[in-house]
Amino acid sequence: MSEADRPRTARALWWMGPFSAALLEENLPTPGADEVLVRTLVSGVSRGTEALVAAGCVPESEWQRMRCPFQAGSFPFPVKYGYCAVGVVEAGPAALLGRTVFCLHPHQEAFVVPAAAVVPVPESVPAHRAVLAANLETALNALWDAPALPGMRILVLGAGVVGACAARLCAQLPGTEVVLCDREPEAAALARALGCAFAQAPNLPREVDLVIEATGNPQALSLALEAAGEEATILVLSWYGAQAAAVPLGAAFHARRLKLVSSQVGAVAPSMRPRWPHRRRLAKALALLADPALEALLDETVRFEDAPLRLPELLRARRRGCLRIRYPE
Repeated sequence: MSEADRPRTARALWWMGPFSAALLEENLPTPGADEVLVRTLVSGVSRGTEALVAAGCVPESEWQRMRCPFQAGSFPFPVKYGYCAVGVVEAGPAALLGRTVFCLHPHQEAFVVPAAAVVPVPESVPAHRAVLAANLETALNALWDAPALPGMRILVLGAGVVGACAARLCAQLPGTEVVLCDREPEAAALARALGCAFAQAPNLPREVDLVIEATGNPQALSLALEAAGEEATILVLSWYGAQAAAVPLGAAFHARRLKLVSSQVGAVAPSMRPRWPHRRRLAKALALLADPALEALLDETVRFEDAPLRLPELLRARRRGCLRIRYPE
């Protein structure tokens, strides 16, 4: 792209108030020697987290920890937020020119970032599926945190995108028996597509080796504790925002020596951290997206121009797939 053809401005999605969004135009800087200009093809909406952001429900105690790369504004509003962008490099180092890349960037039609902030998408992964990279990276880190091992009986509570990603990764471990649980019976088809069994409360398996709690609902912790076997692990992958979690730690919790473990993608799991920087983990997540079964996790596509109108209603709806924003050619 010649300097004369380079875009000077780009529109970005901003949350201006509770479930109130707008497209605002901003200036694009001239890319430096170690920077890239990316034209966005598609971005993914991380439904659970971005619904909390859109509602203004990020707790004040988490305002700094919850900042995403290249975020602008501040919580609660106005804020430019998002971290699942896939686009084409139109200016920058020769090795990246024309490459499809993933970047942890808010929803914006074009942007300039350091070249080190983008990770090339493998040719075996279509751009529309690459938006799942951040979700799959979260799930991969969760399996490391647990840890999930071959042969285990594993229960995953919650068939949202992150829970479904975790279920699929677990199902690919040799000899595992994975049950995906959701309150919506329609999730049974998703479970089958991911190679898992399906269950609904209260008919859950018992004495499992690992429970992954990914519902976003703190009440599910009671179900997790009931399903866990002796000395099993309950991995809390959900983030509850400002919701209080009443965890029943009486009865036989101590006698059964259950382990309640948190997992969060901001830090690489301790067992892998010495060898796996964030970029290596993200590159692995992108490579794992070559799995066509993950196509089942994709939901509706919204045009960028329609996003301020459509996203508020879609984030309020009880949907489980990954929403995508499609940008103009």
